[in-house]
Amino acid sequence: MLHRHLNHQRFTLAAIDDVISRGRWKDWVELRQAVLSDPAMLSKVEHICRHYISDPYAQRYHFWMHYVEVHRAAAKVE
Repeated sequence: MLHRHLNHQRFTLAAIDDVISRGRWKDWVELRQAVLSDPAMLSKVEHICRHYISDPYAQRYHFWMHYVEVHRAAAKVE
């Protein structure tokens, strides 16, 4: 995904926010793959989502926050 206002394709906080807010399925798959390959990315996704979680209509951010919570819990079990 080409990120607006960004001149790179790394998953920085701004890029993650852009993928969550404007991304399509393919972009979400890429973000998921990045999280699976680097569990530290969970903290970045959580950091972004935390800013929007009080908005009940920010469903994309609620989805990703839930994703973080489930994967953190699964990592602790293993």
